[in-house]
Amino acid sequence: MADSLSARLAAVEQRIAAACARAGRRRTDVRLVGVTKGQDAALVRAAAAAGLSCCGESYVQEWTAKRAALADVGGIDWHFIGRIQRNKAAVVAEASLVHSVADLRIAQALAAAGARRGTPVVVLLQVNLDGEATKSGVAPAELPALLRSVRAQEWLRAVGLMTIPAPAEPEALRPRFRALRELRDLQIDAADLCELSMGMSVDFEVAIEEGATLVRVGTALFGPRVRTT
Repeated sequence: MADSLSARLAAVEQRIAAACARAGRRRTDVRLVGVTKGQDAALVRAAAAAGLSCCGESYVQEWTAKRAALADVGGIDWHFIGRIQRNKAAVVAEASLVHSVADLRIAQALAAAGARRGTPVVVLLQVNLDGEATKSGVAPAELPALLRSVRAQEWLRAVGLMTIPAPAEPEALRPRFRALRELRDLQIDAADLCELSMGMSVDFEVAIEEGATLVRVGTALFGPRVRTT
């Protein structure tokens, strides 16, 4: 298992480095977020030993159990990448980065959790570029208002945007990734929104070429998920 993970991680790293080179970017401009949702804690432990430092989780109950099982493993940077339930915002706020803030009520719940802890919650705002009813995220036209509201929260710090486009071939998604970057660049104080979370196992190279700073990779690292909930 360890040898397989090391090989897969090395292959993903090579793909990231090649995409950065094609785009004239530094490898350090892009962070790999290993999507560990649905994967056993033992597999995450092996991935950390192989060099994976940043893990993304989507379900609070699963993440809580996994953190407890891996409490002895130092250096894991946990990101929350899934849909946020307001009654679980206090736990989500413990992530070093929350990728998926999609409405003001969730933002306020996270801010309240940050205030109780005395630490600002660092977040990305999720944009639904395709208007898919099954996907979270604000419409592009609604982003400026949400961004203003989030920036008004003392205990929140917005550092970028995230999107999950509708499934398609990688090159077909290039315009969607470019659209998120261009939307970011149109916002007031866009320089403060340095992070763009976009791209997954099949398309992260195109996302990097279009400006991604965070790529969420699961299948290419771990294979199919063991659990889906």
